[in-house]
Amino acid sequence: MNQHQLAGYAPTPVTARMENHGHTMLKVAMATGQDLYARTGSMVAYEGFIQYEPNPPAVRQIASQWITGEGAPLMKCSGDGLLYLADYGADVVVIHLDNEALSVNGTNLLAFDSHLSWGVERVKGLAKFAGQGLWNVAVQGTGWVAITSRGTPVVVDCGRGENETYVDPDALVAWSPNLKVKGKRSFKAGSLIGRGSGEAYQMAFSGQGIVVVQPSEDSTDRLRIRN
Repeated sequence: MNQHQLAGYAPTPVTARMENHGHTMLKVAMATGQDLYARTGSMVAYEGFIQYEPNPPAVRQIASQWITGEGAPLMKCSGDGLLYLADYGADVVVIHLDNEALSVNGTNLLAFDSHLSWGVERVKGLAKFAGQGLWNVAVQGTGWVAITSRGTPVVVDCGRGENETYVDPDALVAWSPNLKVKGKRSFKAGSLIGRGSGEAYQMAFSGQGIVVVQPSEDSTDRLRIRN
């Protein structure tokens, strides 16, 4: 085999705890005492000595309200080496929190440092419209978080004007939890060509912060984490 043809895909030198290898793979530099929570089944390769504990007691305790049918889909990773994670070819976005917080759709959460504070919370913005809330994972502190997106996401800065930012909840990936959130009922033009009744729910964000939106409106995953 001519390895020169594959040289461009070889692992790159480690420059951070978490970084992208291409658009759809996450590389994590693992070290003793720096454990990681990652989506169960997301490991695609690793080097060194790394152990995995699916659905550990700490996860079961914190995420006992996270209704997925099989508990919270997280595993604890520990050890030394390089760990590669992916989620069915979805784009991976790496974020470093500096004493900050992020609210992430549970199905878009790929991995985060175990020392970060986190919990499962109900998003009440749509409750009075949909008759039920949505469940998100709130992560806070100083450390690394990796999220996924079905396609290249757009990050909207809600602090640039006084107008609210409206997002289809099925396309929503993450947002700054200090933003004010409320629900809005509307109609989609897509309903005119057979995409349902046309009645839709939007989430309106206002305040200072960001909203991460993916180019997808697939509600399959959303439905799995609704209570």
